[in-house]
Amino acid sequence: MQSRVPMRFHVLATAAAVGFGLLIPAMPVAASPSVPPFEVVFPQETGPTEFTDSFGDGRSGGRRHNGNDLIAPRLTEVYAIADGTVIYVGTNNLSGRNVKIDHGDGWESYYLHLNNDNVDTDDGKAPWSLTVAPGIEEGRTVEAGQLIAWVGDSGNAEVTTSHTHFELRYEGEPINPYQILLEAHERALALEEAARLSTGIPAQVIE
Repeated sequence: MQSRVPMRFHVLATAAAVGFGLLIPAMPVAASPSVPPFEVVFPQETGPTEFTDSFGDGRSGGRRHNGNDLIAPRLTEVYAIADGTVIYVGTNNLSGRNVKIDHGDGWESYYLHLNNDNVDTDDGKAPWSLTVAPGIEEGRTVEAGQLIAWVGDSGNAEVTTSHTHFELRYEGEPINPYQILLEAHERALALEEAARLSTGIPAQVIE
């Protein structure tokens, strides 16, 4: 299995942080008092990704936005936020190509609008090998931070910029993931900085 985030951030950078007295644990974060803590890693490469709190915003047909959009160039890497089992790999007109993961204890994460384009095109004809990482299929287990897919603009995102619609559900209900994402993003950046301080090499080129 490919597990690039733990290699980059959790193993290398955490080891570096220990050496600097900067150990930064991935502390569980609660979305609200009624939702239990949930420990996650950030679901995309940090460098190219931008996001805001768009949960609940209006959408066409009277729908509401059930997640946050992680805006990044096509083929930016997408990671599993926690250990779990892949429960869906498929496509539909709205979500485009997408992956859903069951993390147990009532938690699920959805990754929508994944890549469906061949490199340097917007043709919508890419093989699934350019959508999901090798071995990502229904019933397979994944680890926190494992590479699972690549950012795209499939489904109704064809008319917008490329991004991953990231959705977090607890007991079947979508919750606002913004605070969880924000804190996971800050932890990832702190670990990258610890690695940079330790090695003198910019964090973004450490593999």
